[in-house]
This record gives sequence, C-alpha cells and structure tokens, in this order.
Amino acid sequence: MVRTLGVAVVGFGWMGRVHTQAYQRVLHHFPELPVRPELVTVAEEVPGRAEEAAARYGFASTARDWREVVADPRVHAVSVTAPNFLHREIGVAMAGAGKHLWIEKPVGLSAADAGAVADVVAKAGVQGTVGFNYRNAPAVAYARDLLASGELGTVTHVRIRLLSDYAAHPDSALTWRYERARGGTGVLGDLASHGVDLARFLLGEISALAADTAVFIPERARPTGATAGHTLATGGALGPVENEDYVSCLLRFASGARGVLEACRVSVGEQNNYGFEVHGTRGAVFWDYRRMGELGVSRGTSYQDQPVATVFVGPGHGEYGAFQPGAANAMGYDDLKVVEARNFLRSIAEGTPCGPTLTDAVHSATALDAMSRSAAQGTWVSLG
Repeated sequence: MVRTLGVAVVGFGWMGRVHTQAYQRVLHHFPELPVRPELVTVAEEVPGRAEEAAARYGFASTARDWREVVADPRVHAVSVTAPNFLHREIGVAMAGAGKHLWIEKPVGLSAADAGAVADVVAKAGVQGTVGFNYRNAPAVAYARDLLASGELGTVTHVRIRLLSDYAAHPDSALTWRYERARGGTGVLGDLASHGVDLARFLLGEISALAADTAVFIPERARPTGATAGHTLATGGALGPVENEDYVSCLLRFASGARGVLEACRVSVGEQNNYGFEVHGTRGAVFWDYRRMGELGVSRGTSYQDQPVATVFVGPGHGEYGAFQPGAANAMGYDDLKVVEARNFLRSIAEGTPCGPTLTDAVHSATALDAMSRSAAQGTWVSLG
C-alpha cells in the first residue's frame, strides 16, 4: 500500500524547481516506491516567487519564512535548496523537528556546519540525503562497478575536472555566491564538492591533499534588485569578490592511489565540462558529463597501445532502466535528481540510508576545509 508523504521545498530558485519536478516525476519512473510525495508547501522570501511556484506546480500553501515549515504538522520531509549560508540553520531546525531532510551540497559553509546538521539528523532518527547528483549517472555507477571488480587492476591515479563559465562574464552580479559569509569558499563549495564526492565514490577515502586557489575576477557590480541564478548586473557599485574562482588540488588516497582535482567557475569556452579519468594497472575508464550516457573503457592484457572502447550505457547500468528501454537513449541532468528523489524517499520508507548521506557531506566539507588551509599555508594537509 502506498502512503502519502507531505513534502516542502525551502528556497525556490532553479534548484528548488528541480527538486519539485523530481517529486512530481519520481513515481512515474519508480512506481514500486511505497510512498507518494505530496507537495504541501513552498517557502521563499522573494515576494511572489512562492505564489508563482504554487500556481505552477500545485503546492497546497506558501510561506515567506521557512520557520513556518518547521511548525507545519503536514510536512514530513523537506528539500533545502536555499543559499549555502542558510543550510545549517534550516537543516538543524527541520531535522530537530523530526522532518526528513533532502539538502543540497555543500550543506553550509564548512565541515562544522555539515557536521552540525549530520549530528541532529542522527539524534532525531530522521533520514538525510545530500545533492551529490553526478554519482547517480548510470555511466558513473558502471565505472564504479568496473573499478570494484578488479578488472582494471589496482587503481593508480585519477583526474577529475569541473570547469564551467557560469561566472566568466565580468558583469555577473555580485550575489551571495561571491561573499565569504554567505557563499563560503566559492568554487570549492559549488563545484569541487562534487569532485570530492566523485573521488570518494570511485576510489575511497582521501588521506591527504595539497591545493592552490585563485580569484581571477576580483570585483563585480552589486545587484539593484532580486536575483536568480547567475544574473548580469551593470551600473551598481563595485564590490570585492571574496571567495575562490579556481582551485587545483593534488590528492592522496588511503588506497595509495594519487589524484588531481581541478575546478573553475570562470573558464571561458567551458560549459559544464565535468568528468574524470581513472587509471588502473590493467585498464582505465573515462567519463564526460556532456556525453553522460557514454563511458570510455580500456581493458585487456595489452597494456601498451591498448585500445579504448566507447560503451553506451543501458538497462543494468545504475538506474538507467527506470528511464529508457535500450542503450544509447539520452538521459539528462533532471533525471539524476529524480534518482536522488527516489533514494531519499526509499530511505524514508525503509528506514535506512540510500544514496549520499550527511556523512558524505561531512567528508566532502572536511576536504574543502583542508583545501583552503593548504592553499593558505602552501603545505600538504592530512585528512586522517
């Protein structure tokens, strides 16, 4: 028997919309779920935005203050898609009120923030899922299976890249994303957090790292009104960009493998150039997010001049079969969030974690803090 689960979305920018649409689609792709999400309320402080969301997606009610959601007995689970600086306060309050939590990365501005939310989730006995969506790509799941099988030998090294141009325009508005107090560590929390999660998902724990960071566009114009996404702004007073545009990082894994992680938000000519290359002693795998349904695989016994084959993922790879009936049919970003919604709802129904958890968020945030320390000190930092 399917039971209804009242859900709320806190913060209705682009990511709030993505979560909402995932709730609406999830049973179409995963009809076996024993819970049915019901859109109870949406909270957003920007005037009119919550009302627009309710009219478009069918939320039963709206709120200007997220604290109204904490006290709402109709709400059993909450998506937190508000800006980073609000993650800790909202996450702690929602979990403390006994509400299950689907919260976007990086879960605050630091490992302390992520840890505070994780502690309350554990003490309250609720489920917590974190938005590390790239691990949900079927090709990534297939790569992990290949690596775990030992077919590619012992993993020796990995290179992970997350390069984008969303902040490359010099007229991008000086929003909260560029402030240390509200946006945290810039591209570290925004993109490198995904890179750390992919590194751990594929290769296991990181034992030490050394990082370098930079700000390439030091000033931006302050917006004169409400913003959403990556709005351009001209004419406003210039203010300083306080957090990082770029990070490069050397990684050492507990397994003995080595890695390189690079992330940038101002890479002109790069649109969501995310991916990885993992090399083992007998083979390798290669993934490009922009060709999400393909995985380059090199395996065999040739070693030198060993070819790379392109595998088109299909049913049997991750959750691909819930979306397409045969290999090489395309999936998209929003589909990865539907998988995430399924994992969240399944964890609630079964009472056990499914997918990335608050513990994963703490590990990622700990690595990001270590990157900041390493860049400031010019030294390797241990995560042990």
